[in-house]
Parts: sequence; C-alpha cells; structure tokens
Amino acid sequence: MILVKMHKDGVLALCDENLVGKKIEHDLLQLDVTERFYKGEEKSKEEILTLAEDAATINIVGEEAVKFAIDNKIVDEGQIIYIGDVPHAQVFKIQ
Repeated sequence: MILVKMHKDGVLALCDENLVGKKIEHDLLQLDVTERFYKGEEKSKEEILTLAEDAATINIVGEEAVKFAIDNKIVDEGQIIYIGDVPHAQVFKIQ
C-alpha cells in the first residue's frame, strides 16, 4: 500500500507503508522515513495524480510508490536513486 501525505508547503510524500518509521542507510547515504513526514493515508490513483499535479515537490520512497510514479509519468526511471535496495526519487517543479 502507498501512503500519501500532502504538506501545507506543497510537498507531497509518497511512501510504501512498510517503510514508514525506518532509517535506510547505505554507504554515505541515509534516509529517515519518519512518521511525521511520510505517514499519510491511502488514496485512489486519481487522488494521487491530482495531488501530484498540485505539488511543488514530490518525495517518493519504496518499490510500490516509485513504480506508481514511473507508470504514471510523475518521475522518469533515470531519476531514481537507490539507498541500499530501496528506490527513492525527488521531483522539483519550477512554477
């Protein structure tokens, strides 16, 4: 399940539910998947796409969330980085 949280400052967080609350580390990279930032609620595909259109920045963590973002052209596959075996991407929109 993908959890979705829209922050007041236009930042959208998309995250695989099983990663919330974990700290992901590999070499010099570290990502804290904090509940405060990433723990949102499940939304429909249409709701996620609407939120993504309105977001200024999108943080995407996890296999399911990243696959959704690639499949729906929110992010290009070449923009994905891996922290260990966990895919992560950030999208910044110039408005």
